[in-house]
Amino acid sequence: MATPVADRAVLDTNVLLAATDQARQEHEQAVAAINVWPASGLVLYTNGQILREYLAVATRPVDQNGLGMPRPDAVANVRALRARLNLLAEDIKVSDRLLELLETVECTGKQVHDANVVATMLVHGIDTVVTMNVDDFARFGDHVQVADLRP
Repeated sequence: MATPVADRAVLDTNVLLAATDQARQEHEQAVAAINVWPASGLVLYTNGQILREYLAVATRPVDQNGLGMPRPDAVANVRALRARLNLLAEDIKVSDRLLELLETVECTGKQVHDANVVATMLVHGIDTVVTMNVDDFARFGDHVQVADLRP
């Protein structure tokens, strides 16, 4: 996704990880999403679920598919990201919407995390998620637009 396709979008965890990990192939695209897209009018969002996932992966050891980042650095990154992204509240409405999604969309296990992101988006009227894991969100295609960060 070279340029934004919506006026409001949630950036998925993998986009935030790529933005803070220079070794990732998508690093420049992720940094551009955070630093350039808002100038074109795109308002960017995150939620608590995404930030928790970021912290979990960032601080997990490299040999366990993490970044191996020291905890203080990961926390500092989240603070910096929160300064750039709008944080969507996760309240009773999100919880109720999550349960409704789980009744109508086939998802189990870790897929429930993605359902929570979608529920948060729906409650707050945001219809686009930018991700590198398009397949993870495909099951929610009737509810939100899924945009791939990669061109």
